[in-house]
Amino acid sequence: MPSPFPLFDNAALRALEARGIAEAGGDAFALMARAGLAGWRVVLKRWPQALRIVVVCGPGNNGGDGYVLARHVCEAGRDVRVLHLSAHAPASGLARRACAEYVAVGGIVEETAGAIPDCDLIVDALFGIGLSRAPDAAPAALIEAINAHPAPVLALDVPSGVDADTGSAPGAAMVADGTLQFIGRHRGLRTGVALDHCGRLELATLALSDAAFDGIAAAAWAYRADALSKFLPLRPRDAHKGRNGHVLCIGGDIGSGGAIVLAAQAALRAGAGLVSVATREANIAPLLARAPETMAHAVADAAELAPLLERATVVAVGPGLGQGDWGHALLAAALASGKPCVLDADALNLLAAAGTTLRADAIVTPHPGEAARLLDSSIAQVQRDRFASAAALQARLGGVVVLKGAGTIVQASGAAPAVIAAGNPGMAVGGMGDLLAGVIAALRAQGFAPADAAVAGALLHAAAGDAAAREDGERGLLPSDLLPWLRRRANPVRR
Repeated sequence: MPSPFPLFDNAALRALEARGIAEAGGDAFALMARAGLAGWRVVLKRWPQALRIVVVCGPGNNGGDGYVLARHVCEAGRDVRVLHLSAHAPASGLARRACAEYVAVGGIVEETAGAIPDCDLIVDALFGIGLSRAPDAAPAALIEAINAHPAPVLALDVPSGVDADTGSAPGAAMVADGTLQFIGRHRGLRTGVALDHCGRLELATLALSDAAFDGIAAAAWAYRADALSKFLPLRPRDAHKGRNGHVLCIGGDIGSGGAIVLAAQAALRAGAGLVSVATREANIAPLLARAPETMAHAVADAAELAPLLERATVVAVGPGLGQGDWGHALLAAALASGKPCVLDADALNLLAAAGTTLRADAIVTPHPGEAARLLDSSIAQVQRDRFASAAALQARLGGVVVLKGAGTIVQASGAAPAVIAAGNPGMAVGGMGDLLAGVIAALRAQGFAPADAAVAGALLHAAAGDAAAREDGERGLLPSDLLPWLRRRANPVRR
């Protein structure tokens, strides 16, 4: 599916399930049968050589999906064992029916205290979307035993222990090699800790019609790199630098000059027509050596910044800014200028201390630590529900929020959040955020609306990181490695 594509919360998925049942003439088991069959087809596609399969079932309808899958395995003549905990015998009517049909074809159901036999594949059908708390002790021990087992794991709908709404894992959680989602894509599986638990994500819509989705609002929209061509059209042949905006990058206090250099280089590579830098005098020579295309200015105070602000289209403030008097004065001048701003790094730390509300066209790019300071909470609280944290930041600050991290979230006022389905762990290194600030500022200067600049900038940044990592690997990836890829990913192929 091309991006952006919709992501749903649990409430929407339950509503869709009800519509699917209605479309099936009220036969709820029909959807369970489709889910189990879809799971079996994934097994055949991804693990065709798996002859010994263990299906771990819970008491609810997710367990019922597992019993249906196990029946197909049994009918195919492969060795299948269904395991459940002593307190996890089928409890729902649908699960009991699925279990009975499995047993009727010769299937065997065994209780387990947590031991997993030798096998070629494990199917996780313990818990579905209903579990949003930490698993109890017995299922937690079973999950940990499966995680320690050498066989690959296919999770049905959601890896057990992962909250499908938030992407958090409040306790033990299955680490799957693949996850087959049912009906719609879960928003929580695209961000945060969930990304370490899902493996390859696939979708089975269970034959719901397109009409079944009418009126069901997406809880978020996911953007992959393929969406860049929609954001970044070819430039007209008579384009000139004045049309592409003038970015002013402010930062680089003593000892932190590299940050503002990276921001300026990123703004240039993302297509800004002009880039100026206001920084400490000591940074001017290194800046011009690295990026002679910039207009470098030594700025001692807000008075010296004023004429530069007047000429700028967009201001990127924060990389290497520091939290001393110099940085505080320059940030205050930038905010007072009325120019569209992208605020990152120390600008956010200064905002957290001041409790400032921003203009509607401002863009802030906090990582979880900065978000925690802005919300007066903890990193753990921010990561527990990244969607709620992004919404809370937007409500508190105004403007557009780019909550960085695995599965970056972009939240604008009154809009469904965007999730960036790109990026990699190699980008977890100092300086990557400085690049992002420059990229977003460059797109904003080229005429992008604030929310579009934030989404397209975060996506371009992540796609460049993925391209650089594919070339030389994730570990040791540096922000400067992304610079040539920013240019390549920002340009659609001219035909």
